[in-house]
Amino acid sequence: MKLIIAYIQPHMLNEVKQELFKDDIHKISITNSKGCGQQKGFTESYRGVETEVNLLDKMRIEIAVNDSFVEKTIDAIIRGARTGQIGDGKIFVLPIEKTVRIRSGETGEDAIG
Repeated sequence: MKLIIAYIQPHMLNEVKQELFKDDIHKISITNSKGCGQQKGFTESYRGVETEVNLLDKMRIEIAVNDSFVEKTIDAIIRGARTGQIGDGKIFVLPIEKTVRIRSGETGEDAIG
């Protein structure tokens, strides 16, 4: 079992969700987040005052999957989020030690579904 965490551009969320759904991956969590990477932000002027914006809007997607779905999930996220430009995002894959479905008490791979 793995937890896949992806940070993507907000405007790419619908494309990523569509690609995930095509591959029969429906159980996802999405959170608004802010961050910076190679883009390092930008400078804008508001009422004559220059402001440096380092933290850009991102979407954080979390998906718990069984091992057989890891590559399929990563590929779907890449297909939906890739533009070829700096700032497309990152994907992290972490091991899950234990999973429990609260409703039924199922554990492990059965709890992820």
